[in-house]
Amino acid sequence: MDRADIKLLEALQSDSTQSIAQLAERAALSPSACHRRIRALEQAGIISGYGARLDPRKLGLSLVVFVEITLTSQSREVMDRFEDAVRDFDDILDCNLMSGNADYLLRVAAADLAQFDAIHRDCLARLPGVSSMRSSFTIRNIKTWRGYPIARCSSPA
Repeated sequence: MDRADIKLLEALQSDSTQSIAQLAERAALSPSACHRRIRALEQAGIISGYGARLDPRKLGLSLVVFVEITLTSQSREVMDRFEDAVRDFDDILDCNLMSGNADYLLRVAAADLAQFDAIHRDCLARLPGVSSMRSSFTIRNIKTWRGYPIARCSSPA
C-alpha cells in the first residue's frame, strides 16, 4: 500500500458515499486510476464491504450492555456450539473471544432495562455452555469507533 491507497482508505472509511471523482481528488489520482485502486483493495479483502453508521439513540436503543461470558469448558465442541448460537441472535451486536477472566465479551443494545431483560431471558440465557454471565451497563459513550488508524498501518494483511 502506498500513500494514495492510504488516502483512499481514510476517505472511504470516513464517508463511503463519496464519488470516484471526489476520492480521486483526495488521493491525487485520475478517476480511472482511483477506480482501479479501489477495486484492487476490494479484491485483496482490505475493503470488506460498505455500510451506513446508524445512531442507536435515534433508533431508540439508548442502553448499551457489555456481557462477559464464562463457559463451562474451553473444549472446541463447547466453544463451537456457543459461537454458532451467538451468530443466530441479532440482539448480540458483537462477540469477541477474550483472554483474561471471561471467555467472551458480548455487546448488546436495548431500548431500556425491560427490553434488556427480555433479551437476557430470550437470547442470552439460551446460549449453550454458559457457566456464568456478568453484565456491565454503559453510563455514557465517550468516543465512538469511526475506523482504523490507517496511516499508522505498515502493511495490512
